[in-house]
Amino acid sequence: MKKILTVLLTLSVALLAGCGQSGALYIPDDAQQSEQSQ
Repeated sequence: MKKILTVLLTLSVALLAGCGQSGALYIPDDAQQSEQSQ
């Protein structure tokens, strides 16, 4: 029983941590284009 709870707790923490990672993705091509246009 403890093993199942440990696995569920670990998975839920991992999912919550993953969902918290939001924001713009770094795309090198876009960064180079914006530098050239300035």
